[in-house]
Amino acid sequence: MRTLEKARQVLPPPLSRQDMEMARVAQRCIMEALDLSRAAAITLTTDSGEHPTVDVPPAALKLIGQLLGALSEGRPITIVPSNQEFSTVEAAHFLNVSRPFVIKEIESGRLPHRMVGTHRRVAFEDLIAYARKMRERQEAALERLAENSRELGLDY
Repeated sequence: MRTLEKARQVLPPPLSRQDMEMARVAQRCIMEALDLSRAAAITLTTDSGEHPTVDVPPAALKLIGQLLGALSEGRPITIVPSNQEFSTVEAAHFLNVSRPFVIKEIESGRLPHRMVGTHRRVAFEDLIAYARKMRERQEAALERLAENSRELGLDY
C-alpha cells in the first residue's frame, strides 16, 4: 500500500473476544521471553503438526509483541515505512486536520517538507514529531484551563 488513504481503506475484520485474548496471551509470552533472554527464535506449529523453529531479530519480536498488544486492546493499527513521504492531503488525514491547515503549518515553517516539482511532501518522521508537539501543546493548554478554573474556584 503506497498511501495512507489506501491503508485506511483496508480494514481487518473486528477481532472476537477470543481472538483478543489470544493476542494478549501471545504478546505476554513474547515480551516475557524477550525480558528473560536475547533469544530470537519462535517455534511454530503447522496444520500438519510440524514444529519448525524460525529465527527472528529481537527488534522484530518486540514489534510483533507491540502489535499483538494493540490488537488485544482492539486499537486500530497502520504500518508505515519510516522513510514514507506524505502528500499534504495524506498528512492532513493522518493529523485529522484540513489540508489548508497543513499547508499553513508548512508555510509557517512549523512542519518540515520538501518540494517534488510543484508538490509538497512531508516525511513520516517529521509528521510524527509534529503530531507529538501538537499533542503536547494541547495537553499544556488543557492544563492551563484546569489551573484557571481551580484559581476561580470552579472545581467540580
